[in-house]
Amino acid sequence: MDAIYTFFLVGGSLMALSILASRLSSMMGVPLLLIFLALGMVAGEEGLLGLQFDDYYMAFTIGHLALAMILLDGGLRTRLKTFRVGFKPALSLATFGVFITSAIVGGIAMLVFDLSLAEGLLVGAIVGSTDAAAVFSMLSGRGVNLNERVGATLEIESGTNDPMAIFLTLMLVELLVGDIGGPIETLLFFITQFGIGLVVGLGGGWLSAKLLRWLDLAPGLYAMLALALGFSVFGLTSVLGGSGFLAIYLAGLMIGNQPGRHLNFILPVHDGLAWLSQIGLFLVLGLLVTPSELWDVALPAALVALALIFIARPLAVLITIKPFFKFRWRETWFIAWVGLRGAVPIVLAIFPLIDGVENASLYFNVAFAVVLMSLLIQGGSLTVMARWLKVEVPTGTTPDRRGPLGILPENDYEMFVYSVDNKDLEDVPIRLLRFPSGALISALFREHAMLHPKGSTRLKLGDVICVIGRSEDLNALNRLFNGDSKLKRERAFFGTFTLDGSAQMQDIAQAYGLTLSPGEKDMTLAEFVSLRVGGHPVVGDDVDWHGIHWVVSDMQGGKITRVGLRLY
Repeated sequence: MDAIYTFFLVGGSLMALSILASRLSSMMGVPLLLIFLALGMVAGEEGLLGLQFDDYYMAFTIGHLALAMILLDGGLRTRLKTFRVGFKPALSLATFGVFITSAIVGGIAMLVFDLSLAEGLLVGAIVGSTDAAAVFSMLSGRGVNLNERVGATLEIESGTNDPMAIFLTLMLVELLVGDIGGPIETLLFFITQFGIGLVVGLGGGWLSAKLLRWLDLAPGLYAMLALALGFSVFGLTSVLGGSGFLAIYLAGLMIGNQPGRHLNFILPVHDGLAWLSQIGLFLVLGLLVTPSELWDVALPAALVALALIFIARPLAVLITIKPFFKFRWRETWFIAWVGLRGAVPIVLAIFPLIDGVENASLYFNVAFAVVLMSLLIQGGSLTVMARWLKVEVPTGTTPDRRGPLGILPENDYEMFVYSVDNKDLEDVPIRLLRFPSGALISALFREHAMLHPKGSTRLKLGDVICVIGRSEDLNALNRLFNGDSKLKRERAFFGTFTLDGSAQMQDIAQAYGLTLSPGEKDMTLAEFVSLRVGGHPVVGDDVDWHGIHWVVSDMQGGKITRVGLRLY
C-alpha cells in the first residue's frame, strides 16, 4: 500500500516540477522537452531519487499512448487550408526525406561505431524521422510565428513521417534477427502501412467528425468521445497492419476541420492532454536511460548527431524539396535546421531491445544522445534562426478571449474580447470606428465597471470591449484594435502603408512611374505579386521590384487581399 502512495507522491512531484520548469524554459531559452528529459534522468537510478525503471515493454506502451495523443491534438489544430502550401513538400520529406536521412546517418554510424551495413542503417532508421511532440511543442511554445508555407510544411511532415521510419526500423530489425520476408512481402508491408493508415484515418476521422457534430452531449463528454474515437482509429489501423500514427493524425485533422460547437469543448481539453502526454513520455524516457552507459558512447554518438544536424538533414531537404517546390533559399535552410528529434527515435530504439537484437542497448543510447543534442542545438536556436533567416512574420493583435454564442449550428456568432491599448483609439467616439458591417459592441468595461456603450461613448486606454461578430470579421477587428507596439512592428515589416490586392497594376504603375510588360498591365496587384513569388503566396512573401519592397500583409481564402509597400 505504501508503494502506491509513494508512486503518487513521486509522480505528482515530478509532474508539478515539469510544469513549473516551463517558466525556466521561457526565461533561459532552454527547450522545455529537454527539461522533462533531464528531470527524468535526475529521478532515475543514477540520479538523486534513485528510482529503478527498466521495463521496456511498459515504456513502449506509454510511448505509443502518448504519441497517439500528441498526434491527435496536432491534427485537431492543423487547418486544411495549410495543406494548400505544405502538403506536397511535407509528403516528400516524410517519405524520400526520411529515407535519404536514414541512409546518410546509417553510413556514418557504420564507420563511427564499426558496425555492419545493416546495423548502421538501423541507427539511421531509428533517428531518421522528425518528432511531432518536439515540433508542435517548439513551434507553439517559443512565440515564433512562422510564415504559413514553412510552418505548415514542418507540422505536416512531423505528423506524417513516422510510417516510413517505422517501416525502415522494423525491416532492419527483422533482417538482423533473420525474420525478414521476401521483396514482395516487404513492399506489401510498406504499402499497407501508408495505404491503410490513409484510408482508415480519413474515413474514421470523417465519420467521427460527423458523429461529434450530430450528438448533443454534456460539454465535458465531447473531448472524451473524440479521444476514444481517435484511439479506436489508431487501434483498428494497427490491427489491420497500417500505421496507427498516421491514421490518428488524419483523424484529428478531419475532426478539427468540421465546424461546430463541439470543437470549443474539445480543443482546450486536448491541449492539456497533449501537454500531459509530452511530460509523461519524456519523464519516462528520462527514467529509462542509464547516464553512465550514455556517457560511454557520448563522443561517437555526438558525431552521429552532428552529422545528422549538419549533413544528413540539410542534404535530404535540398534533394527532396528545393528542386520541386517554390521555396526560397532562406526557407529551405530553416526547414533543414528544424529537423527536431524527440520521443519517436527513443521509442523506435526500444524495438531492437524487445526483439533481442545484438547490441540493442547501443541503439537506445545513441538515439537518446541524438535527441538530447537535437533539442539542445536545433531547439535552443530555433527563435534566433527564424529571425536570422527571415521566415518569421510579426504577430498582430488577437482577441484576449473568444468563444461561440451557441446560437447557430454553423458559422455561429462569437464573442471577441479586446483590450484597448492602441493610442490611436484614445478619446475616439465609438461611432467613428470602422467596424465590419456584421459586428457590434455588446459591452464595454472601464475600471472594473460595465458601461452601456453608445455611439457617443469615447474610448480610453485600458478599456475592455466585448464584440459580437463572426470569424470572417476577425481580421478587420484585429487591425482595428492593433496595439501601438504591434502596429509599429507590423509597419516595420510590411511597410508604412498597404494597398488593396484588387488594385490595378496599371494604376499603380502610373502613380509610381513604373514600367509594366504588356501581360502585366491587366493584372491586379494580388495577381502580380502572386506571379512574382511563384504561386501559392503566404503572408510575409516579398518581392523587390523597381525600388519598392512589396510584402503580402493579408490573405483570405488563399488569395491576397492586402500588400504592404516599403520604398528603398
